[in-house]
Amino acid sequence: MHTKTISLPVKIAGLGTYLPERVVTNEELEADLGLDPGWIAKRTGICERHYNTGETAIHQAAQAVTAALARAGLTVSDVDAFVGASSGPQQLIPCNAALLQRELGAPDGGSMCFDINATCLSFPVALHTVAPLVASGAYRCAVIFSTEIASRSLNPDQKESAVLFGDAAAAAVLVRTPDGESSAIHLARFATHSSGAEHTQFRGAGSAHHPNDPWTTTAMNQFDMNGPAIFLQGARAMTPFLDSFFAELGIPRQAIRHVVPHQASGHAVDLLHKRLGFCSRQVVRNLETRGNCIAASIPVALTEAVQAGRIERGDSVLLVGTGAGLTLGALALTY
Repeated sequence: MHTKTISLPVKIAGLGTYLPERVVTNEELEADLGLDPGWIAKRTGICERHYNTGETAIHQAAQAVTAALARAGLTVSDVDAFVGASSGPQQLIPCNAALLQRELGAPDGGSMCFDINATCLSFPVALHTVAPLVASGAYRCAVIFSTEIASRSLNPDQKESAVLFGDAAAAAVLVRTPDGESSAIHLARFATHSSGAEHTQFRGAGSAHHPNDPWTTTAMNQFDMNGPAIFLQGARAMTPFLDSFFAELGIPRQAIRHVVPHQASGHAVDLLHKRLGFCSRQVVRNLETRGNCIAASIPVALTEAVQAGRIERGDSVLLVGTGAGLTLGALALTY
């Protein structure tokens, strides 16, 4: 990939995922929520999703990280930074990454642990944040992981969002690119339009609506989304955002071999080739069988495309999507 930007010599050396065993079909959800047969597929493009059956979020993450390290030919002792990249923590403190270090049996004191939360864009934001540290040698090996259990906090009164999400975890191992290899992080850009902050929110669990406050309601501890409003705002803002991104990157959209989007909904993924200038063959899509896995969505889709042989070493890849905020994001890399 030839760009006008300064690329960072950082390689995704290994990827891994974890999906809970339970598969939840549309038919099951439609019966539970009193929806007409076919309603979910028509509205969302989703056919099934995975639901957690009692595992912790950190257990999910540990399975994904173990797989990613094995594919990289490394062990937990090689990692000097664990970075959580999820929309919700297992508990408020300590961070998910600290809990993961313990879960994996990684050496006590052998790694720095911290979390980054940019909701659905947490993985590319973490990649953007950590890549310069790996490129500089500050960290020799960093692990970024996203683990999500959305199924426990959905609001059954909001039908469209209640059928949208799935549970999953994914992880990536980052190292400095060896001499003679082409792997690199080329350009990342993020922009927040906070006028849309209330379109996607989870009001509980913080200081505004503390769990022990008698005025905190059940709905405050459930996911709240105005789907049409967030889709409209994102659709309007994404075209100029991507125009600016590719102008800075210095290549046309069609020069990107694979586009890995946040699997927000069927309409959101379709937008990429219907209005945003990409061809359908460029777009990696797993929404139909995974649902929207929040922060795990992008890395799960990336991992599955690599494991299927669709994305190969040296291929150009664009990670792109929106997150609560409303935040837009794009990151170009050579895998």
